[in-house]
Amino acid sequence: MNNPFKSAALQVTPTPQTFDEKAYLAVNPDVAEAVRLGKIGSGWRHFKKFGHIEGRRQKVADDEPATPENFDEARYLAANPDVRQAIELGQLVSGRAHFDQLGRAQGRRQERMSDIPAIRARKLSAVRPLLLDPEAPLSGSGKFVFSDEPSLQAQDAAEDMPISENGYDDETVELIERHADGLILDVGAGYRPVYYSNVVNFEMMDYATTDVVGLAHRLPFKNDAFDGVISIAVLEHVKDPFRCAAEIARVLKPGGWLKCCVPFLQPLHGYPHHYFNMTHEGLRTLFEEHLTIERQEVTNPTHPIWAIAWQLRSWSQGLSPGARKQFLRTRVEDLIAYPGPLLEKPWARELPREKLFELAAATILYARKPEPDSTANPITTSAP
Repeated sequence: MNNPFKSAALQVTPTPQTFDEKAYLAVNPDVAEAVRLGKIGSGWRHFKKFGHIEGRRQKVADDEPATPENFDEARYLAANPDVRQAIELGQLVSGRAHFDQLGRAQGRRQERMSDIPAIRARKLSAVRPLLLDPEAPLSGSGKFVFSDEPSLQAQDAAEDMPISENGYDDETVELIERHADGLILDVGAGYRPVYYSNVVNFEMMDYATTDVVGLAHRLPFKNDAFDGVISIAVLEHVKDPFRCAAEIARVLKPGGWLKCCVPFLQPLHGYPHHYFNMTHEGLRTLFEEHLTIERQEVTNPTHPIWAIAWQLRSWSQGLSPGARKQFLRTRVEDLIAYPGPLLEKPWARELPREKLFELAAATILYARKPEPDSTANPITTSAP
């Protein structure tokens, strides 16, 4: 397989020395909104107080310093519209002439050449023989697309759509690097801040890092195709997780490995839907018919503290300023006592309906079996 192991970072963890305000705000829209509303002075202030602890990232710069060694005419002109205009007006012969005369001393920059298109082309060349339809054409963006649903559209620049965007934890990175010579399928990859040559990013939305667009209950790959499969926080968002689990097992090579993580006590979240949280027993049940379960565990990224923090933070965000202030002063000792009297507190009584469904201990459904002449779909299965 002519697919040498490479990676390309789209986002990086900043340090005080490498911090860039614009790049930080570009990938932290909540911080950008707080700055816009005057709740915090700048992205830099957020990074110093919170961001470095939270592991916030910033976008890799779209440009780079131009040097005699890396100079590229087209990329230099793209980053320097004043130089391009001067050439159009006949005031300069070329971008190179400007760089040699002025640009080098001025520290001019040029657009950075992305490694991703070349990495993707080699990767998908290796993937093609593994497709159920090896003759499938590439899309205009150089990807395989196996759905004609209108919702599966490019989201590279969409600002009004929630984006699934998470990096891998250290253990997953180690798995990826250990299998550098193989192919790993990431089911429901979302947008990944680091792009790997040996990881096939399968996703229902066409993000910048997506390789194959499709749906998890109908994987477009042959049996026994992949050395490993990653599925992180995906199966809670599908209507039929059992079917998806069977598909994941089908495309694994004999002896291939699976790392699957599904939320248990997380609130309602995610685009486009959130159907099923799972206990560890539920997650095991999905796969035990198809795979040998080696172990299940709770690690630092899935520690209960994250569930508690998420619940409390989201709860507080749904309250009026007065109720929020009272809520934040509530002691843990009060919260773990019998909760009945707490239902009369403003921070419990005034919780909006959407927050009730997001954070509920349970939800209740009422239904009725349709009459024979109803337009609803009849239930035809007989009781035993």
